[in-house]
Amino acid sequence: MPDTALLIIDMQRALLSDAHDAEPCLHRVATLAEQARCAGVPIIYLRQRLPDVPPPLSDIHPAVAPRPGDLTLDKDSADSFLDTGLGDLLAERHARSVIVTGFATEFCVDSTSRSALSRGYDLVLVSDGHTTPERPPGATPSAAQVIAHHNTTFSTIQYAGRSITVMPAAHIRFEVAMVS
Repeated sequence: MPDTALLIIDMQRALLSDAHDAEPCLHRVATLAEQARCAGVPIIYLRQRLPDVPPPLSDIHPAVAPRPGDLTLDKDSADSFLDTGLGDLLAERHARSVIVTGFATEFCVDSTSRSALSRGYDLVLVSDGHTTPERPPGATPSAAQVIAHHNTTFSTIQYAGRSITVMPAAHIRFEVAMVS
């Protein structure tokens, strides 16, 4: 996947404090990030500005924290492309495809995925690599239902000329880039 970038959206301590399936999701995203690093695939972290939340709560969760060589962009909206320079970074790296993970499914993950498709990128949505806040008991839809709904939507939605794949983290394979 030399023309691919891994996007990790808003995986911040404060946001994940009440997220559905947070620890297993963090583990899956961390594993993907490590595989991407080993293959030379760029990893771009998108971090929501949280002006009323001090560090370390506003920091990216340590389980998935950026490493040297990873890129981090701050954002002020659900769309990770809006006023962040993400499109320019992807163009510099000749990315034609993005693998999307993160928080929150129905907001930032959805907005960024649709924006990527509208900008001409192919999309891989990691079906078990995004999460959203838990709902109160009995609330409908539940967090699990929100996640399932978005996975189903992206499995069936069509964007002309774009490839859309929804798959679990364990099925994603990165090829090691060859340097000549």
